[in-house]
Amino acid sequence: MNREERLRAVIDGKESDRIPVSTWMHFSEYDQDPRSLAETMVAFNEKYDFDFIKMMPFGAYTIPDWGARLKVYCDKYKEVEIDAPAVTKLEDYLKIEPLEPIYGTWGKTLQLSYWLPKLIKPNTPYIQTIFSPLTTLKKMTSGRLVQDMKENPEYVHQALAAITETTVNFVEANVEAGVSGFFFATQCATYDFLTDELFDEFCKPYDFQVINSYKDKTWFNVAHIHGANIMFDAVSKYPVNVINWHDRYTAPSLAEARAKCSKVFLGGLREIPTIVGSKLEYDSILAKGNPEMIKNHVREAIDMVGGKGLMIGPGCVVDPRAPEENLMAVRTAVEK
Repeated sequence: MNREERLRAVIDGKESDRIPVSTWMHFSEYDQDPRSLAETMVAFNEKYDFDFIKMMPFGAYTIPDWGARLKVYCDKYKEVEIDAPAVTKLEDYLKIEPLEPIYGTWGKTLQLSYWLPKLIKPNTPYIQTIFSPLTTLKKMTSGRLVQDMKENPEYVHQALAAITETTVNFVEANVEAGVSGFFFATQCATYDFLTDELFDEFCKPYDFQVINSYKDKTWFNVAHIHGANIMFDAVSKYPVNVINWHDRYTAPSLAEARAKCSKVFLGGLREIPTIVGSKLEYDSILAKGNPEMIKNHVREAIDMVGGKGLMIGPGCVVDPRAPEENLMAVRTAVEK
């Protein structure tokens, strides 16, 4: 099987020659230039013979065009940081207006989808990273968002509508560019941040607008639930075919999730980046372990679901300090 055939087989519930696998990390020394980043992602994927590319624009790409200030280091071990929010007072929500997909950092990220088909090996799927509208707004508001949702919901809804329209515009342009699907990341589907009631009002309707804009146009669509104490039951019902979360860190485990969800799981690797202040800190088996430990870790994950409906990958991003031999061990571990 080639890479696409292998992934499609797993998504369709059919037999594949082996379990698909990929990893991804921030390439912070290259992620300000779309061509350089595309070349780096392709080289990384081919070096380890992974089955797909999860595109890695810098994580704050959705917010500077609305006024957030960033710190950009172009350093392998220092990811882009949010230095100042876009929303500091209530009226700032009203300044968030819809953008076209070619505008600013949205447009720069769109260029990744133009470069990849020129560079990738045939039959290598690639999926664009997008964020839930509330995740984008959360990154722009620096801690005030929940209070504003409760006290001034009309302002928050107006901003979310504009962000949703912008995200859908971006999605449509990526579909036209030929992506295989989307990695829809939410950092808000956690009880550490929201109640069920706030989630149902401020997350779910906007998330569905975005996902519904591509679910019938692309075939490899992942929902990523970031953090601990997650709302797995709610997000697992989203109209996507693959679910990714920190399964080696927070409930449910892969086995527990399989008991209540039949969708494909992408995970099995303990990679837990945590934002401390404005910086990422990692709890990473790929950085701290050794090849034999990594292989056993992968095989444990496979056994949890009986080798069915699984793609091996990280719960989030891999620590860029992970040595080559550990990354290679991830790939070797899925061979029959």
